[in-house]
Amino acid sequence: MTTTVPTSAVGRTAPTGLRAFVRAQPLGATALLLITVFVLAAVLAPVLAPHDPLEQFRRDILAEPSAQFLLGTDDLGRDVLSRTLYGARTSLLIGVSTTAVSLVLGTAIGVVSGYLGRGVDVVVQRVMDAVQAVPGIVLLLFIAVILGPSARNTVIALTVVITPSFNRIARAETLRIRQEPYVEAARATGAGLPRIMARHVLPNLFAPVLTLGSLIFAGVIIAESALSFLGIGAPPPTPSWGLMLSEGVRYVTRAPWLIIVPSVLLSLAVFSFNLLGDALRDHLDPRLQRPVGEASGRVWGRKRIPTGLAPSLAKAAEDEPDSR
Repeated sequence: MTTTVPTSAVGRTAPTGLRAFVRAQPLGATALLLITVFVLAAVLAPVLAPHDPLEQFRRDILAEPSAQFLLGTDDLGRDVLSRTLYGARTSLLIGVSTTAVSLVLGTAIGVVSGYLGRGVDVVVQRVMDAVQAVPGIVLLLFIAVILGPSARNTVIALTVVITPSFNRIARAETLRIRQEPYVEAARATGAGLPRIMARHVLPNLFAPVLTLGSLIFAGVIIAESALSFLGIGAPPPTPSWGLMLSEGVRYVTRAPWLIIVPSVLLSLAVFSFNLLGDALRDHLDPRLQRPVGEASGRVWGRKRIPTGLAPSLAKAAEDEPDSR
């Protein structure tokens, strides 16, 4: 007895482990390595930091980089290297907390709204439309000012702004998934809503939601830094990359290292997360997968079509039998 493997299932047979990801997406692997370095630096900040980030060396105010202070000191005599390491902890902690909470809330709302439909979908999506109708930066500043400057309030403000993005993609994917034959078969066999959600809907949401999360994480870091720069994010003297930029901009001509260090690290972190998000999108999308090590523009023996630009052509290419 022979078994026929559907065309759509062939793409899913590509290796999806870490080793396959590294070989298929070298730029994404490099970004993942940089992100790992940032995370380790933030976690090990108490061990790596040569000084207390709040300790003030009054005799070394605005001291240039030296053997004692590798990245110099700021206007209060605090070690820039120590504050940079602890600032990574603040920025990444806010980024992880905001992205995780927004992902869970937005996905849950989108799945329930998309699967139940009708009145529930109309009410929920109108609320989300109202939130997204307000420019993000205006809503973010309004909430941050009302709640006051603190790390917790920054997470709350960013979560309100970002949750609709996860809701949109989760709802759209749920609307598509609930029409699939395997979901209809599950309903026919008497499977309840919790089982369908856990076995069919949520696993198929993993790839798009994870990709969006990695891309949004970069935006969260930028937004947190912007709030700290404006003085309504993490309050002083808490080390934060945005706060360091805000404090150092007054001495840009006299002590440029005060803004060079946090700005370079912030740019590198954002670039790494964006690069990782693009790599995850390409690696987790079955329509874009190809055998590891294949450098040509063909996918599983057929010409690769950019699905983002021409989805109808991509679908036609998948349905077309192999001419070889």
